Amino acid sequence: TADHADCPSPFTAPVALEQLTEATPALKMVDSSTDVFSLLKKICSLQEERAYTYRLFEEGHKIYLATAPNYDFPTFRELVREVTQEFKRISDGMMDIERRLRLESNSAHLANYVRALQEEEKIKLELTAKLQLAKQDLLDNPEEYKNQAEVASMKARLNGVVERINENLMELKYEMNGL
Repeated sequence: TADHADCPSPFTAPVALEQLTEATPALKMVDSSTDVFSLLKKICSLQEERAYTYRLFEEGHKIYLATAPNYDFPTFRELVREVTQEFKRISDGMMDIERRLRLESNSAHLANYVRALQEEEKIKLELTAKLQLAKQDLLDNPEEYKNQAEVASMKARLNGVVERINENLMELKYEMNGL
């Protein structure tokens, strides 16, 4: 619609994700380095990629909602597929780093932060999907108070998860600064 002329096409997200992984081939597969500092740097890079992917996902959802009442679900489904693949790639990289920190670098305390980060990211993704459904329900039924309350509640829960993610990231960055 004309209201969203400044929004990127939903078809740009998969291309952007593809370009991200092509531009950073070293991040496609975590290399074999067991240097703790290098592993922690890779965590930061993977988190940046995850944040970028979330931005694409959120923008794509806004575009999808703008197609109401005849939602363009096939296009959004393709975006969800691409985003899911990207999140899996990032998660696999994080789990590999966690394993290396725990087993090869004798840094179980750092591995525990990575595991906690991954658990919070899993919760964040689940809440994000539920929030997207609630936003669509609110758009379709704006007069229902429960929909407004549900969206507000999910946003608050999501903020709490993001705070815990940031706390884990800060701990890892403090550890990096100490190396």
